Amino acid sequence: MSQQTLAELGKSHIDGISSAAGEPAWLKEYRMDSLSIYDKLPLEISPLYSKYTDARRMDHSKVSLSHSASGNAPGFLKKRLGELQDETCIVQIGTGIHRTNVPADLQSAGLVVSPISEAVQKNPELVRRALEASDSNDDKFTALNNAAFNSGVFVHIPHGMEVQKPIHLLTCLADDGMSAISRNIVFADESSKATIVQEIYSPASASQQAYLELFSANVAQNAHLDVTTLQMMAQNAVNFSTRSTVLAQDARVNWYSGLFGSMLSRYKIDYHLKGPGASSNDSEVIFGNAEQSFDIQTSVNHEARETEARVVEKSILRDKSKSLFKGMIRIKENATKSNSFLSGRSILLDPDAKSDAIPGLEIFTNDVKATHSASVAQIDEEQIFYLQSRCLSHEEAERTIVEGFLEPLSRKMSFQVRAWIAYLIESKWDNRELSINTDEELAKFVEVEETRYNEDAEIKQHYKYR
Repeated sequence: MSQQTLAELGKSHIDGISSAAGEPAWLKEYRMDSLSIYDKLPLEISPLYSKYTDARRMDHSKVSLSHSASGNAPGFLKKRLGELQDETCIVQIGTGIHRTNVPADLQSAGLVVSPISEAVQKNPELVRRALEASDSNDDKFTALNNAAFNSGVFVHIPHGMEVQKPIHLLTCLADDGMSAISRNIVFADESSKATIVQEIYSPASASQQAYLELFSANVAQNAHLDVTTLQMMAQNAVNFSTRSTVLAQDARVNWYSGLFGSMLSRYKIDYHLKGPGASSNDSEVIFGNAEQSFDIQTSVNHEARETEARVVEKSILRDKSKSLFKGMIRIKENATKSNSFLSGRSILLDPDAKSDAIPGLEIFTNDVKATHSASVAQIDEEQIFYLQSRCLSHEEAERTIVEGFLEPLSRKMSFQVRAWIAYLIESKWDNRELSINTDEELAKFVEVEETRYNEDAEIKQHYKYR
């Protein structure tokens, strides 16, 4: 198994990846062009953001890459893998595909869930379209992924299909110490509807492992895509993710992110609303402890009239953890009557926790609505005192305040997503292993969330007794 560190990355490694996968000449050329750009770009292009970045915490001399990894699924995933056995899913361990399961009826209807290497051979036009839409000059790690991706998944939801159950994309770094660079592509064709759940794990390891991802989603006219990303990696690992979502006319995307693991998470998220009536909703929950660092950059680009977007990021930070939220709303000349909102808020539970927020607006036309906000604050001691006077301990009071802090955001999520987020927050609070399951322990969270906000029942009760 040929391997080298990220610091040693060169043309020979790229050539080895391409040759091992039997890739066409255009893809090899694309990789080499991206590699030349990667070598020239700094860690952070924007001078405004460069002084804040923690990207240097990824040690390029310790991140090992290979053409093909032979690691096994870590033991802590055994239960979760068993639960997904009959679900629509693709499971990636290291750089290899551990399992793919698509029910026969969905396969016959045209749903494609496959490794990216297979998609290059069977769906070359869509893969090439997605790759060429990504500009390596945008960012050093975009260029790295375009040059050196050695794994990834491809999902194609055909015209008019409504996938009733979630499509699960589970990725876990292997126990052989190797890192993975993944290129994940989703195409949702016209009038389709689907839900995707992405789970990211890694085993505890003495060496620094990295999961580097470029995730592109293309949502066609009148399509609806719900995506949940839950990052639950061990704190020796690094997670860099670049996400780009393109929306056509009347397309809708709801993307929920729960970031809980890794020593360093760097997420660069872009939405391009290219068709009239397109709308995106991005909700991000971060819970950091120890010396974790979260670097989130979210940009919304309104490129057509009557488009709508909402970005809400909320961080809970303990110990010496830190977060950086960089948000930008851009409303282009042709995007009249657009409506956009962006918010970044952090709550600090310890004196050494730190958070920075840099929201921005760029508006090039009139007759629009756009606003942004940011706040960083410690818990109000008067609130703690009040809750303690109601027989809560100091820790219980903190948890109650955190629940209230997340409340407006969580109500936008489905019952299942809220339950997962609540379960992971409780696991993080109690220093338990981070994972999600659908067993009885998690079911109680779903039950609580299903009954907690039954607004219709409240309205009916009001009219019954008025």
